[in-house]
Amino acid sequence: MSQENVPASPPSGVGLDGLRQAAAGCRACELWEPATQTVFGEGPETARIVFVGEQPGDQEDRRGEPFVGPAGRLLDRALADAGIERNDAYVTNAVKHFRFTPTAKRRIHQSPGAEHVRACRPWLEAEFEVLKPEVVVCLGATAAKALISPSFRITKERGVLMPWTPPGVARAEAGDDEPDEDAPAQTWMLATAHPSAVLRVPDEDRPKAYDALVADLRVVAGALA
Repeated sequence: MSQENVPASPPSGVGLDGLRQAAAGCRACELWEPATQTVFGEGPETARIVFVGEQPGDQEDRRGEPFVGPAGRLLDRALADAGIERNDAYVTNAVKHFRFTPTAKRRIHQSPGAEHVRACRPWLEAEFEVLKPEVVVCLGATAAKALISPSFRITKERGVLMPWTPPGVARAEAGDDEPDEDAPAQTWMLATAHPSAVLRVPDEDRPKAYDALVADLRVVAGALA
């Protein structure tokens, strides 16, 4: 496998469909080689909220769609319980290829490294520039560390809305482009647990963990009201 990890170079002005097609051939890091395919984000360009997870899992890698496994089903249920319309949401990941350790029986999830997050970040930034979301929700530590701060701790700082400047707006403010009049007046960021973390909680504690996820999502629903 190639060991070179360089930031991806997404095309501009092509919309989500064009980005998805371009990402299918991404070779910015070595994760593309053992993976089945790139798993790009999904949802309408009109989405008001963007959920960012860590990386696709085994089922997502096989199907080419994000959040279609057990964690995705739990997220859908939590969104409904929090009063968030699924059609208002776009779901994606900080890393677009499944990193795993192969065994005789199954492929075991392996967390992506910082080099993989850096290589894939331009795709995420390109998604934000098209979507211009009102709220971005980091699902889990990898997304929160990538988008908020490397020192961010989900256990201590979850469920709090904080102002955030999308990458495209940041570049415009620096004088590279004109500010986008269609961008929301303020974009908000919130971090919460990844649904897969809720599924890993012991059975007796899982309802409490699920309720905490829904409570965080209700904060998001309030920001969208």
